[in-house]
Amino acid sequence: MSNSPSRCHRKERSSVLQSPGEGMQTPASMVTGIVCAPLGLVLVFTAAITPQWREGRARLGVARAGGVEATLLRSDGLWESCLQVVESELKQCWPAAGAYQRDGRVRWARGLTLGSLSLCGLGIALASLGVRCWTDFPLRNVAGASGVLIGLSGLLSLAALALYAHNLRALGLGAEPPPAPPPHAYISALLQLSLRPAGSLYFGWVGGCVQVLGGAALVLSFKRPCCSSCARPAASPEDVEAYEINC
Repeated sequence: MSNSPSRCHRKERSSVLQSPGEGMQTPASMVTGIVCAPLGLVLVFTAAITPQWREGRARLGVARAGGVEATLLRSDGLWESCLQVVESELKQCWPAAGAYQRDGRVRWARGLTLGSLSLCGLGIALASLGVRCWTDFPLRNVAGASGVLIGLSGLLSLAALALYAHNLRALGLGAEPPPAPPPHAYISALLQLSLRPAGSLYFGWVGGCVQVLGGAALVLSFKRPCCSSCARPAASPEDVEAYEINC
């Protein structure tokens, strides 16, 4: 029996092309949002509880030892006001009261700030559930919704700061002075105060901007990435392996 001619069979094998780390990394936008949101919350909270939204200095006209004239520093916050003699350790703070507390613009600033803190806290809780850094696949809709809340909280805090800063000099003299009757020089100094923005406002501005940035980054979670496995490139000649089978 004669040998049948050998037949050549050509078989192609293509390697699977897969992007490195596909589905295993948290998107950069989510990382940015989950970092910026708590930072903004801390800054806005610090601004809310400190009594340095505005301040003013005035000369008391009373010469201290060494001929140095004493300077009075007045500072007001949303819930507290303080008086301090700069050249000494004398300082007294008390809860806001009187015309300053009753001012509608101050009440609006308080409400907007509290609303901002509440929304940001809720947004951070949602973001921690949506980002899920401990798993391969985040909940994108939940993370995006948290970004909306955090961005809105940043806008509320910026609105409170803008309202207060715009009317800073139109607000009352702040809280009522301490119960003890002040001397005549103290009363004259209060009338000569030149009020200007203080440190708490700047903390709040930075915190509000960071909140908006974090919220915008998390909102990008709504955009789903393209499925790389659905449109893979064709196999290149290097990926094709040929071999013969002799029968």
